[in-house]
Amino acid sequence: MKTNSILIGLMALCIFSNALFGATGCTLNDPDRDVLRMFPKSTGYKTDFIRLKEHGGEVTVKEIEEKLKGPVDPTYESIDVPYAYYTILKGKEPIGRIHGLNQKGTFGGMQLIVATDLNGKILHFYYQKISSPAARKFKQKDFTKQFVGLTLEDFYINKLKPGSEKDKIGKITSPTTDHADDFKNTLRGLMKNLIQLDIIHLNRHYDTVYKKLKGE
Repeated sequence: MKTNSILIGLMALCIFSNALFGATGCTLNDPDRDVLRMFPKSTGYKTDFIRLKEHGGEVTVKEIEEKLKGPVDPTYESIDVPYAYYTILKGKEPIGRIHGLNQKGTFGGMQLIVATDLNGKILHFYYQKISSPAARKFKQKDFTKQFVGLTLEDFYINKLKPGSEKDKIGKITSPTTDHADDFKNTLRGLMKNLIQLDIIHLNRHYDTVYKKLKGE
């Protein structure tokens, strides 16, 4: 009986941890350190916590699902989840942003962090957290640096015109063949991150590209 009680307790703790992970946003572990690492010329930053319910709510969620060509998770990605946006400053002028999100992976939660310029181009990408037997391979710079320079336009091309000459993401391969599902999870999380950035901070700059690719 005692063993069964311990097992039940561990299962409950695991469920609670997953629910807690899903209900919270993704913040930097050490903002002061992380900001300077990605933006050495920065003199400071400001942090905003934004929820999708403040930017269209369920209507925006449906839009994101259409662009992702797949559903969002009702727990991990509800309209109440706060997303942290770090606006990086040099003096009083913004020079970039850092933002991330929680993405469900095959073996647990993933935290995907990207630094972008003011137009949404990726300057840095790394996994703040990844639960996978192949975590070391995913974290290798030879893999993560392939996303530097990409924008939401590249993800739209990959989603709507896969295999085309301009499909840069289609040329990126998983760092492992054993756990390739987390490669797909990574692409999905990065795309969702950039879609939300476009809606919240870029005044839907990339909507024109999306509509053109769809033939609208």
